[in-house]
Amino acid sequence: MTRDYDVIVVGFGYAGGMAAIAAHDAGARVLLLEKQPMPGGISVCSAGGIRCTDRPDDALAYLLATNGGTTPEPVLRALADGMATMPALVESLAQAVGATASVRPASGNYPFPGADAFGFVNIDAVPDFDPARDYPAVRGAAAGARLFRIVEQNVRLRGIDVRCGAAVERLLIEGGRVAGVVAGAPIRGNVVLATGGFEGSADLQRQFWAMNPVLSAALNSNTGDGLRMAQMAGAALWHMWHYHGSYGFAHPDPAYPYGIRLKRLPDWRADEGLRENVTMSWILLDRDGRRFMNEYDPYMQDTGHRALEGTDFTRLRSPRIPALLIVDADGDALYPLSAPTWHDADVAARFGGQAPKDFDNAILQRFDTLDTLAAAYGLDSATLAETIAEWNALASSGAPDRFGRPATGRATIARPPFRAAPVVPIVSNTQGGPAHDAEQRVLDAFGAPIPGLWEAGEIGSVFGHIYMSGGNLAESFVGGRIAGQQAARAAGVSP
Repeated sequence: MTRDYDVIVVGFGYAGGMAAIAAHDAGARVLLLEKQPMPGGISVCSAGGIRCTDRPDDALAYLLATNGGTTPEPVLRALADGMATMPALVESLAQAVGATASVRPASGNYPFPGADAFGFVNIDAVPDFDPARDYPAVRGAAAGARLFRIVEQNVRLRGIDVRCGAAVERLLIEGGRVAGVVAGAPIRGNVVLATGGFEGSADLQRQFWAMNPVLSAALNSNTGDGLRMAQMAGAALWHMWHYHGSYGFAHPDPAYPYGIRLKRLPDWRADEGLRENVTMSWILLDRDGRRFMNEYDPYMQDTGHRALEGTDFTRLRSPRIPALLIVDADGDALYPLSAPTWHDADVAARFGGQAPKDFDNAILQRFDTLDTLAAAYGLDSATLAETIAEWNALASSGAPDRFGRPATGRATIARPPFRAAPVVPIVSNTQGGPAHDAEQRVLDAFGAPIPGLWEAGEIGSVFGHIYMSGGNLAESFVGGRIAGQQAARAAGVSP
């Protein structure tokens, strides 16, 4: 095959950037395509901590437990082994651009075997970098922006051919293999898909998820492009139901298209209890005005949405979408509830000057009595009063909660004015997509590698049952490096 490039990487987030770097360092001529006008995707909004380990065998045990048999062991072994290389890799990327990195211990989110085998690698500082100035279309964690900055700088340092605003329309398939992409015109080369997931596609959500609607937390441009391209080549799919998400608000202004996650409270483990003295100020009620879930589960940023699923077949409706969040005056004074994020220039221009409390004031209604609150949301007043009384007794006593909410950190709902708002499922990023092997080769429906096609990052995430914080970042770096190296090797190049 006559190639225009040895390796074509589609998508410029963490995974695409790492694939391009690895392919270049393996001696390949690399083209990096990004459909958005600027790079970063969902990556630049992330928390910025890459999972690492110095005990890959124990890390593998944890990954096997959290994936519940949905992902082959060799694939998880490659991730666990790759996590052991993350401190040295990130340090080398940081040093190349004058940045500094550090490692800190951090156990897994659940008490499975191997949970204590992990840590996080973070970028602490990047010279002459201001996230607000350099990524003005982004609102997210500064640590995630710093991490993406060093990836972006390492790509630029190598002189890799980067084209933003270059949407790939489809794969180029010739002679039974992927021969390149079509992006306005055919471009030939081995292909690495790093296009992210489908959290921005309402159509795909409706086909694969039982809950609807689900609002994207930060980005609408991840519309499943890579998923469709991989399917075009015959790819098998895995754990399409699974996504990393929680519950949160919809903004009443249609100009704000994203879901708004609630204030992030510290994660905790069931075998340890809350690790910090923290109070959750709110409760959630179903559409009949009753509590139905643990509002503060151990890793609510990943699994908080799951209790909202279900259908009442006697009334042909969802009993919990929307749910209703209620907080009283004391809880309202504790902290802002809204924690908005985005990577969107239009949203940044319109909402960038607003603080989290401004979002609260736009979203939450204020009520002097529970009776007026009940009337506003179509609830039975007596049922609501009973629910609140039961909750206040539970919060004051510290008795076990039948839904499992921790005994500490409960706030009563007692002092008016009360505030309330509907709550819906929020997706941070998807986990399902095309299946791949330990070499990041996309697999067909019979488990055979599709010639000429690799993937990395969110598009083919390995997390098929329970996610671990920082895990997608780790697989973006580990899988991106493997995919880039393997695609370069298949092109017959050498460093």
